[in-house]
Amino acid sequence: MLFGKKTRRIVRLLLVEDEPLVAFDTEHFLGDADFTIVATVDRVADALPIIESDEVIHLLLVDVTLADGSGVDVARAAHARGVPVLFVTGNFPDEASAWASGCLAKPYAQRSLLASIAAIEGMLEGKKPSRLPPGFQLFERV
Repeated sequence: MLFGKKTRRIVRLLLVEDEPLVAFDTEHFLGDADFTIVATVDRVADALPIIESDEVIHLLLVDVTLADGSGVDVARAAHARGVPVLFVTGNFPDEASAWASGCLAKPYAQRSLLASIAAIEGMLEGKKPSRLPPGFQLFERV
């Protein structure tokens, strides 16, 4: 396909966010951008069973600070299952990079979120992005 749309590798997303407005906006924005939202949950206790199930998840978007614990625990579980993790947070602990593909600092623009997902997708395909969106860190261990 010369001018066709590129087939995405990352389509199915799990959102773990405890700020209701952020979760709602992110879910709807990504849905409008043709991503499939597997689930949107706000607690570690709700995220872990989804990750440990047979549900296909291409990328986990998770905040670090959650009402019932740390998003780092969610990221660790996803990493163990081979699911790439994008932290979306205003408070990123350096040690969390061991379980993440990247981190996007809050607040962020919607185009920065899309560009961050695209950067992770590129790394999964073996391509290093030439430019990263503002507030985004990409870790080499995608």
